[in-house]
Order: sequence, then structure tokens, then C-alpha cells
Amino acid sequence: MMEKPAISELWSQLIAVVRIELTKTFFARRSIWIYLLALLPVSLFYINSIYAKREHERLARIAVDHSVGRDAIRSIRRGSTLQQVVQTVGEPYRKNSREFWMGRPPQRHERVTYYYTDGEVDFTFFFNDGVLQGTGRSGVRQSLPQFLLVFASVYQLYFIRLAIFFGCAGIFTNLFRGEMLDKSLHFYLLAPIPRPVLVAGKYLAGLFATAIIFSASTALQFYALLRGFDSVTVHEYLQRDGWHHIAAYMGISMLACAAYGSIFLAAGLIAKNPAVIAALLLLWESVNAFIPGSLKMASVVFYLQSLCPIEPPPDVNIPPALLALVAPAGRVGTFTGIAVMAALSVLVLAASGFLSRRLEINYSAD
Repeated sequence: MMEKPAISELWSQLIAVVRIELTKTFFARRSIWIYLLALLPVSLFYINSIYAKREHERLARIAVDHSVGRDAIRSIRRGSTLQQVVQTVGEPYRKNSREFWMGRPPQRHERVTYYYTDGEVDFTFFFNDGVLQGTGRSGVRQSLPQFLLVFASVYQLYFIRLAIFFGCAGIFTNLFRGEMLDKSLHFYLLAPIPRPVLVAGKYLAGLFATAIIFSASTALQFYALLRGFDSVTVHEYLQRDGWHHIAAYMGISMLACAAYGSIFLAAGLIAKNPAVIAALLLLWESVNAFIPGSLKMASVVFYLQSLCPIEPPPDVNIPPALLALVAPAGRVGTFTGIAVMAALSVLVLAASGFLSRRLEINYSAD
């Protein structure tokens, strides 16, 4: 009768599996697109912060010599002549004009554009034949609370539902299914390692990799977002709520990796085509907003959104017919959300360990 391996031996085997799988996960070619998914929102926030900061500095420089009061600009009404505008707010810092022909018979007209700024906003006046036809403005600098709402929307609509979801699908389903297709899983199965230890080692390696990738991406998104604001504003935000927000979002990213990772590892273990399970799960998570409140609790994204410290504004672009179908989204407590996600991960992982005992490899069948 075979003796059961000692705890120290099981621990050594677990660490060995984690070490092997981490190397394969971080440096596999299929991981490149996962890095891209994680870095996409970082790059967008970074580009926006660079543009907003440069635009603000440009308008501030122009305002040194061509500053105009915002009240004076707002006093100008459509239909004013070009001379009246100049008398009220002075000469613009930039102007251009072009000719166009219109009417029957065609007549020559002139379109003139004047640019003014108060140091923060760029105002544009459009004249046709010397008469003001319309105004526009650009370069409006959003406040930090507005940017935080944008971050909350991007995090819940893209980062959780797409980036982390597909990232975990790509990593965890390949922990077993990928090695079956590569015809390399039998090396593990021939080794004197208990199947549940193998499952746990692969899961911990995938969790460690995805948690690092996506929690780091979350922190970098905050850095890219905050670098567009002055140091005083950033310091006040960090001392008030900032560090709590950053820690909460990073923790939610890790929980999402743990929950989705356990599901996708089980899918790669039991299904010949895990993409079908991933597609069905994505469909269920996507329609979460349109299902009754009691059924929402059967989805992972419901608990992850409940844990988010900032609730994004409602989508005003949803058609009224669909908006009427959106069920009110309740929220669970922080402890409940964390406990449910942890319990789900442990239960699915335990079931995977049990099913792995009956795992048999037949490469010819694949």
C-alpha cells in the first residue's frame, strides 16, 4: 500500500508546479495580447493626460497677451457684427478666413473665424459676411471628480467585462487544454504528483500572473489619470479618498482574476472546446443589467460592481425602450462580495481537483 506523501513533500511539489507554470505564463507568445488588453486603458488615459496638460499650458501662454474675460465672451449674441465683437472683446489671438460661393446665381461670400481664450477655454466665433453665425468652445478642462467617473465607467464596462474576462480566459483555459493540444500534459500526469496538487499549482500560477498584470494595470491607469492634474489637487485627493480607491480597485481586479480564473480553469479541464463555455459566460455577464435583481446575484460581475467604490453615471445613450428594461442594480456589502467571490473560487477549484482524479489523456481523440 502506497504511503501518503508528507505535507512538506506536497508543498514542494506545489511550489515546483507554480514555478514552472509562471515561467510559461509570463513568457508565452499567447500572453502578448493579454498584456495589450491590460495596457490599452493605460495608454488611453496617458495620452489624454498629456493632451489635456499641453492644451491647458498652451491656452495659459496665449492668455498672457490675449486674455479675455469669460463674462465678456458670454455677452456676445448671435447676429452681432464683426466690429461689435471686436469692440467688446478685442482682437482675437488667431483668425482665418476663406471664400465660398452660394445661391442662384452663385454669389461670393466670406467666412471668418476668430479665436479667443480666457486661459482655460478656447472660444471660436464663426462669421459669414461679417455677421456672427455661431460659436464653439474647446479645451474645457474636466475636473478630477469628472475624470474619476470616466475611470469608473471604463473600469466596469471595459476592464472587468472584457480585459480581465478575456485575459483570464486566455491564461486559465490553456493551463490544461493548451497542454493537451501541445501534447505535453502527460509529463505532469506521469510524475508522482497528486492531481489536486497539480490543479492547485496551475491555478495559483495563473492567479499570480493575472493578478500582477491586471492590478498593475489598474494602478498605472490611476497614475496616468492623475498626472494630468497639479500636485496640490492630486495630494488632496490621495489624502482624502485616493489611496482607498486605488487599493479597492486593485483588490477588485485580483478578485475578478480569482473568480474568472477558477471557472476557466475548470472549463479547460473538462471541455474539449472551452470557447463555448466562455461565450455563454460572456453572454450571461453582458445581459446582467437587463435581468431581474434576484438573478443578478448568479453572475460574477454583479459582485465585482458592488465592490467598486465609485458608481459610474447611467448610460444616456441607451434607447428608452431598453432603459425601461434595466432592473435596478442593488449592491451587496463589501464583506459579502469578497466572501462570495472567495467561496466561488474555492468551490470551483475543489471541484476541478476532484474531476482531475479521473482525467485521462488520449491525444488521438483531440
